[in-house]
Amino acid sequence: MTTTAVAETPVLTILTYDSFVSDWGPGPAVEAAFEATCGCDLRMVGAGDGAALLARLKLEGSRSDADVILGLDTNLMVAAADTGLFAPISITANYAVPGGWADPYFAPFDWGYFAFVKNAELETPTNFRALADSDLKIVIQDPRSSTPGLGLLMWVKAAYGVDAADVWTDLADNIVTVTAGWSEAYGMFLEGEADLVLSYTTSPAYHLIAEGDASKSFAVFDEGHYMQIEVAGKLASSDQSALADQFLQFMVSDVFQSIIPTTNWMFPAVTPAAGLPEGFPKALSAKQSLIFSPTEAAALRNVALVEWQTALSQ
Repeated sequence: MTTTAVAETPVLTILTYDSFVSDWGPGPAVEAAFEATCGCDLRMVGAGDGAALLARLKLEGSRSDADVILGLDTNLMVAAADTGLFAPISITANYAVPGGWADPYFAPFDWGYFAFVKNAELETPTNFRALADSDLKIVIQDPRSSTPGLGLLMWVKAAYGVDAADVWTDLADNIVTVTAGWSEAYGMFLEGEADLVLSYTTSPAYHLIAEGDASKSFAVFDEGHYMQIEVAGKLASSDQSALADQFLQFMVSDVFQSIIPTTNWMFPAVTPAAGLPEGFPKALSAKQSLIFSPTEAAALRNVALVEWQTALSQ
Protein backbone atom coordinates (compact mmCIF):
# COMPACT_ATOMS: atom_id res chain seq x y z
CA MET A 1 0.00 0.00 0.00
CA THR A 2 1.30 3.43 -0.94
CA THR A 3 0.67 6.53 1.13
CA THR A 4 1.12 10.08 0.01
CA ALA A 5 2.21 12.63 2.58
CA VAL A 6 0.42 15.91 2.13
CA ALA A 7 2.28 18.81 3.65
CA GLU A 8 0.17 20.93 5.93
CA THR A 9 -0.45 24.43 4.57
CA PRO A 10 1.56 26.91 6.66
CA VAL A 11 -0.48 29.54 8.50
CA LEU A 12 0.70 33.13 8.91
CA THR A 13 -1.21 35.14 11.52
CA ILE A 14 -1.34 38.95 11.29
CA LEU A 15 -2.60 40.86 14.32
CA THR A 16 -3.99 44.22 13.22
CA TYR A 17 -6.72 46.75 13.97
CA ASP A 18 -10.39 46.13 13.32
CA SER A 19 -10.90 48.53 10.41
CA PHE A 20 -8.02 46.92 8.49
CA VAL A 21 -9.79 43.55 8.43
CA SER A 22 -13.28 44.93 7.85
CA ASP A 23 -15.13 44.14 4.61
CA TRP A 24 -14.36 47.65 3.34
CA GLY A 25 -10.77 47.71 4.61
CA PRO A 26 -7.57 46.46 2.95
CA GLY A 27 -7.60 43.07 4.66
CA PRO A 28 -9.66 40.98 2.22
CA ALA A 29 -7.73 42.21 -0.86
CA VAL A 30 -4.36 41.85 0.90
CA GLU A 31 -5.22 38.31 2.01
CA ALA A 32 -6.24 37.23 -1.49
CA ALA A 33 -3.19 38.80 -3.13
CA PHE A 34 -0.66 37.33 -0.70
CA GLU A 35 -2.20 33.86 -0.66
CA ALA A 36 -1.94 33.83 -4.46
CA THR A 37 1.85 33.95 -4.11
CA CYS A 38 2.77 32.37 -0.76
CA GLY A 39 1.24 28.89 -0.79
CA CYS A 40 -0.01 29.64 2.70
CA ASP A 41 -3.09 30.49 4.71
CA LEU A 42 -3.00 34.17 5.74
CA ARG A 43 -5.13 34.83 8.80
CA MET A 44 -5.74 38.44 9.76
CA VAL A 45 -7.04 38.97 13.29
CA GLY A 46 -8.59 42.27 14.38
CA ALA A 47 -7.85 43.42 17.93
CA GLY A 48 -9.56 46.74 18.50
CA ASP A 49 -7.83 49.96 17.49
CA GLY A 50 -4.12 50.52 16.87
CA ALA A 51 -2.90 51.24 20.39
CA ALA A 52 -4.82 48.22 21.68
CA LEU A 53 -2.44 46.00 19.69
CA LEU A 54 0.48 46.90 21.93
CA ALA A 55 -1.57 46.38 25.08
CA ARG A 56 -2.61 42.92 23.87
CA LEU A 57 0.93 42.04 22.90
CA LYS A 58 2.26 43.05 26.33
CA LEU A 59 -0.38 40.85 27.93
CA GLU A 60 0.30 37.79 25.77
CA GLY A 61 4.08 38.21 25.43
CA SER A 62 5.90 35.38 23.68
CA ARG A 63 2.71 33.27 24.01
CA SER A 64 1.09 35.33 21.25
CA ASP A 65 -0.23 33.37 18.29
CA ALA A 66 0.63 36.29 16.00
CA ASP A 67 3.57 36.26 13.63
CA VAL A 68 3.29 39.88 12.48
CA ILE A 69 1.85 42.95 14.19
CA LEU A 70 0.50 45.46 11.65
CA GLY A 71 -0.92 48.79 12.80
CA LEU A 72 1.40 50.32 15.38
CA ASP A 73 2.83 53.74 14.57
CA THR A 74 5.85 55.90 15.32
CA ASN A 75 4.33 57.09 18.58
CA LEU A 76 4.37 53.48 19.85
CA MET A 77 7.50 52.09 18.20
CA VAL A 78 9.90 52.62 21.11
CA ALA A 79 7.47 51.10 23.62
CA ALA A 80 6.95 48.15 21.28
CA ALA A 81 10.68 47.60 20.71
CA ASP A 82 11.31 47.86 24.46
CA THR A 83 9.17 44.75 25.03
CA GLY A 84 11.95 42.69 23.46
CA LEU A 85 9.29 40.75 21.55
CA PHE A 86 10.19 41.91 18.04
CA ALA A 87 12.81 40.41 15.74
CA PRO A 88 15.06 42.44 13.42
CA ILE A 89 13.87 42.69 9.82
CA SER A 90 15.49 43.62 6.52
CA ILE A 91 13.09 45.14 4.01
CA THR A 92 14.06 46.67 0.67
CA ALA A 93 11.84 49.51 -0.53
CA ASN A 94 11.88 52.91 -2.18
CA TYR A 95 9.88 54.62 0.55
CA ALA A 96 7.78 57.70 -0.14
CA VAL A 97 7.41 58.43 3.58
CA PRO A 98 8.42 62.05 4.29
CA GLY A 99 11.89 62.14 5.79
CA GLY A 100 12.73 58.64 4.56
CA TRP A 101 12.81 55.52 6.71
CA ALA A 102 15.35 53.44 8.60
CA ASP A 103 14.50 51.17 11.52
CA PRO A 104 15.76 47.69 12.45
CA TYR A 105 12.42 46.34 13.72
CA PHE A 106 9.57 48.06 11.89
CA ALA A 107 8.63 48.85 8.29
CA PRO A 108 5.97 51.41 7.28
CA PHE A 109 2.95 50.45 5.19
CA ASP A 110 1.13 53.81 5.02
CA TRP A 111 1.08 57.32 6.43
CA GLY A 112 -1.16 60.36 6.70
CA TYR A 113 -2.06 63.53 8.57
CA PHE A 114 -4.51 63.81 11.43
CA ALA A 115 -7.31 66.32 10.90
CA PHE A 116 -10.79 67.16 12.08
CA VAL A 117 -13.27 66.09 9.42
CA LYS A 118 -16.40 68.20 8.97
CA ASN A 119 -19.27 68.90 6.65
CA ALA A 120 -17.85 71.02 3.85
CA GLU A 121 -20.17 73.98 4.37
CA LEU A 122 -19.32 74.34 8.06
CA GLU A 123 -16.98 77.23 8.83
CA THR A 124 -14.41 76.10 11.35
CA PRO A 125 -11.58 77.63 13.39
CA THR A 126 -8.03 77.34 12.10
CA ASN A 127 -6.29 76.25 15.32
CA PHE A 128 -6.91 74.47 18.61
CA ARG A 129 -7.29 77.64 20.70
CA ALA A 130 -9.97 78.99 18.40
CA LEU A 131 -11.68 75.60 18.38
CA ALA A 132 -11.74 75.65 22.18
CA ASP A 133 -13.29 79.13 22.13
CA SER A 134 -16.04 77.97 19.76
CA ASP A 135 -19.29 76.16 20.46
CA LEU A 136 -18.41 73.34 18.09
CA LYS A 137 -18.72 69.79 19.36
CA ILE A 138 -16.04 67.22 18.64
CA VAL A 139 -15.65 63.49 19.10
CA ILE A 140 -12.16 62.04 19.64
CA GLN A 141 -10.58 58.68 20.40
CA ASP A 142 -8.98 57.39 23.60
CA PRO A 143 -5.16 57.63 23.38
CA ARG A 144 -4.81 54.52 25.53
CA SER A 145 -6.53 52.30 22.94
CA SER A 146 -6.38 54.28 19.70
CA THR A 147 -3.43 55.49 17.63
CA PRO A 148 -5.45 58.49 16.33
CA GLY A 149 -6.26 59.35 19.95
CA LEU A 150 -2.58 59.22 20.87
CA GLY A 151 -1.75 61.16 17.72
CA LEU A 152 -4.05 63.95 18.85
CA LEU A 153 -2.11 64.24 22.12
CA MET A 154 1.13 64.49 20.14
CA TRP A 155 -0.45 67.04 17.78
CA VAL A 156 -1.44 69.35 20.63
CA LYS A 157 1.95 68.85 22.26
CA ALA A 158 3.80 69.61 19.01
CA ALA A 159 1.76 72.75 18.43
CA TYR A 160 1.74 74.13 21.99
CA GLY A 161 4.51 72.52 24.00
CA VAL A 162 4.32 73.53 27.66
CA ASP A 163 0.93 75.18 27.04
CA ALA A 164 -0.67 71.90 25.91
CA ALA A 165 -2.30 71.34 29.31
CA ASP A 166 -4.08 74.70 29.10
CA VAL A 167 -5.32 73.93 25.61
CA TRP A 168 -6.80 70.62 26.80
CA THR A 169 -8.50 72.37 29.72
CA ASP A 170 -10.12 74.80 27.29
CA LEU A 171 -11.07 72.03 24.83
CA ALA A 172 -12.72 69.80 27.43
CA ASP A 173 -16.20 71.27 27.08
CA ASN A 174 -16.11 70.85 23.29
CA ILE A 175 -15.68 67.09 23.56
CA VAL A 176 -18.95 65.18 23.22
CA THR A 177 -17.37 61.83 23.99
CA VAL A 178 -14.17 59.82 23.78
CA THR A 179 -14.49 56.52 21.93
CA ALA A 180 -12.26 53.46 22.18
CA GLY A 181 -11.52 53.47 18.46
CA TRP A 182 -11.74 55.37 15.19
CA SER A 183 -14.71 53.52 13.65
CA GLU A 184 -17.07 54.33 16.51
CA ALA A 185 -16.06 58.00 16.53
CA TYR A 186 -16.44 58.42 12.78
CA GLY A 187 -19.82 56.71 12.88
CA MET A 188 -21.04 59.16 15.51
CA PHE A 189 -19.97 62.06 13.32
CA LEU A 190 -21.78 60.65 10.29
CA GLU A 191 -24.90 60.26 12.43
CA GLY A 192 -24.76 63.97 13.28
CA GLU A 193 -23.75 63.60 16.92
CA ALA A 194 -20.77 65.98 16.57
CA ASP A 195 -19.65 68.82 14.31
CA LEU A 196 -16.13 67.47 13.94
CA VAL A 197 -14.39 64.11 14.31
CA LEU A 198 -10.72 63.36 14.70
CA SER A 199 -9.70 61.52 11.54
CA TYR A 200 -7.38 62.22 8.58
CA THR A 201 -6.97 64.69 5.72
CA THR A 202 -7.60 61.71 3.43
CA SER A 203 -10.96 60.77 4.95
CA PRO A 204 -13.05 63.08 2.72
CA ALA A 205 -11.52 61.30 -0.28
CA TYR A 206 -13.42 58.17 0.76
CA HIS A 207 -16.74 59.95 0.47
CA LEU A 208 -15.74 61.56 -2.84
CA ILE A 209 -14.20 58.52 -4.56
CA ALA A 210 -16.20 55.65 -3.08
CA GLU A 211 -19.55 57.40 -2.69
CA GLY A 212 -19.44 60.30 -5.16
CA ASP A 213 -20.14 62.56 -2.17
CA ALA A 214 -18.29 65.88 -1.96
CA SER A 215 -20.02 66.99 1.22
CA LYS A 216 -17.07 66.31 3.59
CA SER A 217 -13.81 68.20 4.05
CA PHE A 218 -11.32 68.81 6.85
CA ALA A 219 -10.49 71.84 8.95
CA VAL A 220 -7.11 73.28 7.92
CA PHE A 221 -5.10 74.26 11.00
CA ASP A 222 -2.53 77.02 10.53
CA GLU A 223 -0.36 75.50 13.27
CA GLY A 224 0.11 72.39 11.12
CA HIS A 225 -1.11 68.81 11.15
CA TYR A 226 0.54 65.92 12.97
CA MET A 227 1.69 63.01 10.82
CA GLN A 228 1.06 59.35 11.45
CA ILE A 229 3.30 56.66 9.99
CA GLU A 230 1.83 53.19 10.46
CA VAL A 231 4.21 50.26 10.74
CA ALA A 232 4.44 46.47 10.97
CA GLY A 233 6.96 44.21 12.65
CA LYS A 234 7.73 40.51 13.10
CA LEU A 235 7.50 38.79 16.46
CA ALA A 236 10.61 36.94 17.61
CA SER A 237 8.37 34.10 18.84
CA SER A 238 6.95 33.46 15.35
CA ASP A 239 7.22 29.88 14.12
CA GLN A 240 6.84 31.18 10.55
CA SER A 241 9.79 33.57 10.49
CA ALA A 242 10.62 33.20 6.79
CA LEU A 243 6.96 33.54 5.80
CA ALA A 244 6.65 36.63 8.00
CA ASP A 245 9.66 38.13 6.20
CA GLN A 246 8.01 37.30 2.88
CA PHE A 247 4.83 39.10 3.97
CA LEU A 248 6.69 42.20 5.15
CA GLN A 249 8.49 42.43 1.80
CA PHE A 250 5.14 41.91 0.04
CA MET A 251 3.74 44.72 2.20
CA VAL A 252 5.91 47.28 0.37
CA SER A 253 5.20 45.79 -3.08
CA ASP A 254 3.18 47.57 -5.74
CA VAL A 255 0.34 45.09 -5.30
CA PHE A 256 -0.11 45.78 -1.57
CA GLN A 257 0.59 49.50 -1.80
CA SER A 258 -1.94 49.93 -4.63
CA ILE A 259 -4.63 48.58 -2.30
CA ILE A 260 -3.97 51.10 0.49
CA PRO A 261 -5.25 54.46 -0.91
CA THR A 262 -8.84 53.38 -1.59
CA THR A 263 -9.29 50.89 1.26
CA ASN A 264 -7.32 52.25 4.22
CA TRP A 265 -7.62 55.80 2.86
CA MET A 266 -4.06 56.73 3.70
CA PHE A 267 -0.99 57.66 1.66
CA PRO A 268 0.93 54.52 0.60
CA ALA A 269 4.42 54.09 2.05
CA VAL A 270 5.70 53.31 -1.46
CA THR A 271 4.09 55.22 -4.32
CA PRO A 272 2.24 52.75 -6.59
CA ALA A 273 3.25 52.65 -10.27
CA ALA A 274 -0.23 53.94 -11.19
CA GLY A 275 0.06 56.84 -8.77
CA LEU A 276 -2.72 58.04 -6.49
CA PRO A 277 -6.37 57.97 -7.59
CA GLU A 278 -8.08 61.09 -8.88
CA GLY A 279 -9.68 62.97 -6.01
CA PHE A 280 -7.03 61.89 -3.49
CA PRO A 281 -5.58 64.88 -1.59
CA LYS A 282 -2.04 66.11 -2.04
CA ALA A 283 0.57 65.87 0.68
CA LEU A 284 0.97 68.90 2.92
CA SER A 285 4.10 71.01 2.82
CA ALA A 286 6.97 70.34 5.19
CA LYS A 287 6.03 73.52 7.08
CA GLN A 288 2.51 72.16 7.66
CA SER A 289 3.74 68.72 8.77
CA LEU A 290 4.32 68.07 12.48
CA ILE A 291 5.87 64.91 13.88
CA PHE A 292 8.01 63.78 16.79
CA SER A 293 10.66 61.14 16.32
CA PRO A 294 9.81 57.77 17.88
CA THR A 295 12.18 58.56 20.78
CA GLU A 296 10.69 62.02 21.34
CA ALA A 297 7.16 60.62 21.23
CA ALA A 298 8.05 57.94 23.78
CA ALA A 299 9.48 60.57 26.14
CA LEU A 300 6.39 62.79 25.84
CA ARG A 301 3.68 60.15 25.84
CA ASN A 302 3.06 59.81 29.59
CA VAL A 303 3.26 63.57 30.20
CA ALA A 304 0.77 64.26 27.42
CA LEU A 305 -1.55 61.52 28.66
CA VAL A 306 -1.60 62.95 32.20
CA GLU A 307 -2.35 66.45 30.82
CA TRP A 308 -5.25 65.04 28.81
CA GLN A 309 -6.66 62.97 31.68
CA THR A 310 -6.41 65.85 34.12
CA ALA A 311 -8.20 68.25 31.81
CA LEU A 312 -11.06 65.86 31.03
CA SER A 313 -11.58 64.89 34.68
CA GLN A 314 -12.18 68.46 35.87
